[in-house]
Amino acid sequence: MAIGASEAEPFWTDFLRDLVRRGLSGVKLVISDAHEGIKAATARVLSTTWQRFRVHFQRNALAHAGKSSRRVVSAFIATAFAQPDHAAAKAQWRQVADQMRPKLPKLATLMDGAEEDVLAYMTIPQQHRTKLHSTNPIERLNGEIKRRTDVVGIFPNEASIRRLVGAILMEQTEEWTVQRGRYMTLETLAPVCDDVLVSLPAAQRD
Repeated sequence: MAIGASEAEPFWTDFLRDLVRRGLSGVKLVISDAHEGIKAATARVLSTTWQRFRVHFQRNALAHAGKSSRRVVSAFIATAFAQPDHAAAKAQWRQVADQMRPKLPKLATLMDGAEEDVLAYMTIPQQHRTKLHSTNPIERLNGEIKRRTDVVGIFPNEASIRRLVGAILMEQTEEWTVQRGRYMTLETLAPVCDDVLVSLPAAQRD
């Protein structure tokens, strides 16, 4: 965790560089909303694939469709997500965009620009894709942090923020580590890992 005044690119760049200094390596995919700061920092520091939150994209896409067309447009776009692999998804995405182009050119242009970002998760093994096309786990965690910090109101200093938020994050880390069936296991991630890992180090509190 890190405390910053804003989510501008310098904050995210420093945050990711700190993770790299502490040993982070082999990152295959970074998932977030379409925040330019974290997207630019990811490209600069990690040089890895960035995944746009799929639901956010769909909301943006439907804004370019009339009310009577939104259900059909949503169903057409969803056909790309239903494909068995990355290549098939990209082919279907382009086909849908081309079908939309005559009547909904702005939507087609949006799809052209978002193809790589929205379909990045399709390169990961299929059993993990439902957990990777969105930031729902992190958003739930952020909601819990907000709920518990709202009770405090005003923190006297950064140390007090670290104590409370750090404890919440440690609780979540332990849950994701121990309750393996709820998220992803190292064994099922092995096909995309540079180094095959079979265990996690014991969690430690600073």
